[in-house]
Formats: sequence, C-alpha cells, structure tokens
Amino acid sequence: MKTVLIVDNNQLILDLIENKINPISNIKVLKALTYKEAVKHINEEDIIHIAILDLNLPDAKNGEVVDYTISKDIPSMILTDSMSDNLQRIILQEDIIDYAIKTDLNSMDYTVNIINRTLNNYDRSILVVDDSKFQLSIVSKMLKKMKINVITALDGQEAFDIIKNTDEQRQFSLILTDFSMPKMDGLELTLKLRSLYQKDELSIIVMSANDEPEVSTKFIKIGANDFIGKPFTQTEFITRVNSNLDLINLFEKTKELANKDYLTCLYNRRFFFASGESIVNKSKRKNLDIAVAVLNIDNIQDINDKYGYNIGDKVIQDTAEIINKNLRSSDLISRFKDDEFAILLEDISLENTRAIFIKIEQALKEHTVNISELGLVFHSRIGIYYGKDDDSLNSMIKKAKQSLENSKMYENELIKINDY
Repeated sequence: MKTVLIVDNNQLILDLIENKINPISNIKVLKALTYKEAVKHINEEDIIHIAILDLNLPDAKNGEVVDYTISKDIPSMILTDSMSDNLQRIILQEDIIDYAIKTDLNSMDYTVNIINRTLNNYDRSILVVDDSKFQLSIVSKMLKKMKINVITALDGQEAFDIIKNTDEQRQFSLILTDFSMPKMDGLELTLKLRSLYQKDELSIIVMSANDEPEVSTKFIKIGANDFIGKPFTQTEFITRVNSNLDLINLFEKTKELANKDYLTCLYNRRFFFASGESIVNKSKRKNLDIAVAVLNIDNIQDINDKYGYNIGDKVIQDTAEIINKNLRSSDLISRFKDDEFAILLEDISLENTRAIFIKIEQALKEHTVNISELGLVFHSRIGIYYGKDDDSLNSMIKKAKQSLENSKMYENELIKINDY
C-alpha cells in the first residue's frame, strides 16, 4: 500500500482530492489542515510516497511545510492560489516535482494525475546509457527526483547485457540512450532492443548532441519512441520521460483490460489458457507435478433471481477473493464464466494441493453475504486433477470438471446472522 499526504487549509480541497483518489486501489490518504497536523502524520508514518502541499497554512504561512517534507525526502507537489516569480524560484530551489493552480478548473484532476504518476514511478525502472559519467549523473539525479529506480551503463554493449540478464519482475519500462558510444552505439542498441521488445513493451528515448535532422529520423524509423537533443532543460527532459511512461502505462492498462474479468479482476479464460499452457509445458520439461482445479458456485442463477444481481455479483466477488487469499503468488486463477473458476498450481505435492483446497472449501463454507439482517450461505464444489501425464491443459480441465460433476450440489440458504 502506498501513502499520500494532502495538506491544505481548505477542508473542501482535502475532501475533493481524496474523493478523486478513492477509486484508485491500495492507496492510503492522510489529510492535514495545519502544519502541526502534517508533521504529526509524517512522524507517525513509516513512509509517505507523495505529499500535496499548500504553502499558506494557518500556523505556517511561508511554506515551512515544504521545507519539512523535502528534509524527509518526501516527493512534494505544491497547490497554490497563484503563480509568482518567487514561487517559481522556490519550486526550482526546493526540488518540487510539480505544482497546480487551485483556481484552474482542471487543477484537481491534474493533481490526481501527478499522484498516480509518482506512485507508479516507485515500481518503474529506467536504464540510462551514456559514456559520459557526468551526463549519467545529471540524468540519474533528475530521474531519482521523480522516484524512479535508475540503473546506468557506459555503453550499448553493457546496457544490452544488463537487459538480457534482468528477470521479468524487474523489467525496464524505458531506456534512455546516448547516440555516440564505444563498443555499441545507440543506433545498434536500439536495433537490438527492438528485435526483443515492441514499442508498447519498452520505450526508447535517444539523447544526442547531433542536431542533424536525418539522425533523429533514422532513430525513429528503426524503432525509437522519442529523440531529445543535448543540451536539454530539466522541464523538457521530465516532460518527455513522463509522456513516454504514460504511454507505457496506457498500453499496460489496455492489455490488463483485455486479459482480466471486469467483475473480479481475475484473469479471464483466454489468458488462463495462454499462460497455463506454457506453465504445463515447463512442468513437463522439469518433470514436475501439477494441479488443476475447477470451482463452481452452486445455483448462482437462483441467487440472482431471488436476491438480485447485486447479491449474485457479491457472491462471485467474495468467492474470487477467498480463493485468491489462499493461493500462492505463483498460482494462476481465472474466472471462466459466471459461476466457474479455474486454478492452476505448479510444482506442488499432492498433500499441499489437498491442504490448499480444504482451506478454500472451509473458508467458503463459513462465509456469508449480508442481506438486510440475514446472511446468505452459498455453496460451491471443487473438482481437481493432479499429476503430469496428460498432454494438454484442456485435458486436465476436462478431468477436473468430471470430478466436480460427480460431487453433490447443495441449495443455497438464508440464515439469521446472529445464529451463525
């Protein structure tokens, strides 16, 4: 979970920003009307990932809150009633990430965008490639100010080796590369990277002092996303980097929407088979056992008809959450259709497979969905395939379904919550 601190002397501003942040998952919002409250929050929290700050507070009218957050290495954005030359100097001197004018109708949306971007940056890694250690230092400092993880390389060959040896979990979002370098220049590096990654997977920005138009054109033609001429200003650099990261983020969200079920946020059937087949093949090569299960909610249509689709949706969402809580991070779970979930567990013993599904079964039995003063007890059944002898994931799914169909179906029931 990431933490956002909002400090403003206007309760309406605090509530407005909080309400716009609320739809974003896994974010904790702290609010303060005064400098004293802000300091209290900062000292009580282990880490604050970004602070949104009003310069004019009742007990600190000269921007003291900014000095304090900067001293604690908290990325900070200023909310102000108007922009002045003095404020611009403060922003440059204090290393502020951005600012917004409160009177601007779009300022609250802009502020939330900056919050999102900064929080995303904590999980982003950028590789900077330049044979000048001085240039590496300047660029790295600007990126670290944006709370981006930075790795550096002194030439294209070193950069390519780093990328090849980087695991999928720590994959780079963006490569910033110089043009003229020893061993492997930026042109060759760009060509090699584009043979491995598409533009929607990895963004490449080329930095060069060569201002001849054909140079930038050549880079764009072979797959670079952007080109920045040296020397560049901090504002230009940050704007270009942010634009490219925003595009990568948009591509990722689009892929996620295509691969995930809208109601439960679990992977959909298509993704399950696409990823599951590669897991099955890997398990066969390594001679590892695998478990495939199908879980079915009994009579979901009856629940929809009797109590409404909002209750039926809650049953489905709660089931998904309970299954997910009891699985390992490496396990794959998918919602196949309205009442059906598929689960794939690789490299697992029969004993541990039984333990996991007994735990899931028990948790579902003990769970109720509230309807006024009553609780709906809903039932589910689990069919399991275990082994490594089948030819395909589809065959394993079919065997798990046969096991499920042989189990007893139960009627869902309403009970008094106090009696449960």
